[in-house]
Amino acid sequence: MTTLGNIINGVTRRPTGEYGIWSWLTTIDHKRIGILYGVTAFVFFLFGGTEAYIMRLQLSQSNLSLVSPELYNQLFTMHGTTMVFLVVMPFAAAFFNFVIPLMIGARDVAFPRLNAFSYWTFLGGGILLNSSWILGGAPNAGWFGYANITSLEFNSGNGIDFWIVGLVLLGTASIAAGLNFIVTILNLRAPGMTLMRMPVFVWMTLVTSFLIVLAFPVITVALIELFMDRSFGTNYFTPEKGGDPLLWQHLFWLFGHPEVYILILPAMGIVSEVLPTFSRKPLFGYSSIVLAGIAIGFMGWGVWSHHMFTVGLEAAANSFFSIATMLIAIPTGIKIFNWICTIWGGAFRPTTSALFAIGFLSLFIIGGLSGVMHAVPTSDYQQQDTYFVVAHLHYVLFGGAIMAVLSGVYYWFPKMTGKLLNETLGKINFWLIFIGMNVGFFPMHFLGMWGMPRRVYTYDAGMGFDALNLLSTIGVTILAIAIMIFIYNVFKSLRDGEVAGNDPWDGRTLEWSISSPPPHYNFATIPVVNSRDAFWESKYGTNAPIEGVSVDSADENENGHGIHMPSPSYYPLIASLGQVVMGYGFIFNYALAVIGGLITVAAVYAWSLEPATEPDHDE
Repeated sequence: MTTLGNIINGVTRRPTGEYGIWSWLTTIDHKRIGILYGVTAFVFFLFGGTEAYIMRLQLSQSNLSLVSPELYNQLFTMHGTTMVFLVVMPFAAAFFNFVIPLMIGARDVAFPRLNAFSYWTFLGGGILLNSSWILGGAPNAGWFGYANITSLEFNSGNGIDFWIVGLVLLGTASIAAGLNFIVTILNLRAPGMTLMRMPVFVWMTLVTSFLIVLAFPVITVALIELFMDRSFGTNYFTPEKGGDPLLWQHLFWLFGHPEVYILILPAMGIVSEVLPTFSRKPLFGYSSIVLAGIAIGFMGWGVWSHHMFTVGLEAAANSFFSIATMLIAIPTGIKIFNWICTIWGGAFRPTTSALFAIGFLSLFIIGGLSGVMHAVPTSDYQQQDTYFVVAHLHYVLFGGAIMAVLSGVYYWFPKMTGKLLNETLGKINFWLIFIGMNVGFFPMHFLGMWGMPRRVYTYDAGMGFDALNLLSTIGVTILAIAIMIFIYNVFKSLRDGEVAGNDPWDGRTLEWSISSPPPHYNFATIPVVNSRDAFWESKYGTNAPIEGVSVDSADENENGHGIHMPSPSYYPLIASLGQVVMGYGFIFNYALAVIGGLITVAAVYAWSLEPATEPDHDE
């Protein structure tokens, strides 16, 4: 029987001898790093989902005591933090890593070792954050960490320190990845691939990367200020000593709303690749979708205070952010109509990937409409801090981002593994998730309008909340069953699934022009691109076939001889380990932080002395 290790090692084609755990610890191959990101994000998804399910069980009936108020606050905080920073973002990073170099005709990312450092730092930050459960208590102030409930006076445990340090590490990983993909996309595109010939997913990755690089320093500054308040007695957020708790909200949401688009723009990019492929027609309004994505990236910086309509800002400020929030719906609406027009009149194939893309479209529309309702301050006053906001958030991030992620998994799984996911199980998976999502979260709109506050661990009988809360818990149970079916489908398909071939979907873009899974050097010959839908042109040609875009025998027969790729390295792992040790030091003992810093500096120095590329492979 095939072992899990053999399955994992077979995911990417490597030169002879490059297998086993050590090859994964030292890998700087973008495809393997993408798979590591995806598997790790899914494990954290199970953690975050379990936390959510325990909360739903607690709220399924009135006056339950399944968990204590303190444990509920910890579950609530860790669920939100996990899903935003450890699930949706790294799922996007998984696709960025695996797909982007293949889509642009490159052999790797611009900085392969920095790419590995980004992954290991992300993993270390996630482990550090979750280790708080056993090292003194998890953070309990919500994923937004509002002052002053995070101050030492009101929160004296180590949970908030774990949260601060964990997010700084995750931000470091994200900024490293963002810089890497900006340089990769701008500098490593295949000849002929102009900016307006790039696939939309590449465009959304570029916009997202700029948002990451610009937004995460904002939250990093806020976290450093909070750490100094807690550890050194400064007063950034202490009103009795001249600080201002609203400063935290402004800094957090100045990061937090671009973060919303960091989460959703990659999802929009995935859908923009899936729908044209399964509609058998080019993407409708390519230029307008690209410009809309860029507009969202710019406008996302001007809407943060719609999270703060109830804090007492003056009318002029509320008016500005209300208008800005309404305006940002315009580029989103452009994308929605373009996706609908792409499907309209096409030869639509209802594969599992396409169904998840349609699911994204329908659920995101619902989430977007409820979001525009929050653009009106008078309406927001009633909905603020109620379950209506919880419903909106989950329709956008679960109905939006997670549905698109699953669409991308079913779409690119054959390219990653050489195997097709089972379509029958996939369609059962889709319908259970679609039904469970709506049963679980749509009732929350009514709960919010009826006055149920969010962030409460129980409620009294007779308030009218029991039936809909039970219905929501049933919906989340359906989601849990659907995720188990997905896991079964993945393992079953890896073990004995149908062989995909190189181009199972009749793909449009360059990644489908090479073998599945790709060789470690990606392209034996760098392609030359003459149009947007590059691989479609090479197959069906409106003009001359595209040079180099073909499945050639060099992958199997030449083994990439003469192609020099970057050498594997364990120094990125050691540098990240030093960062994690330094993080624990800031929480428990500054001497440990010094040791961690020295490890990091030594690893980076050794890393800088490594040879750039590996030697030729033997014939």
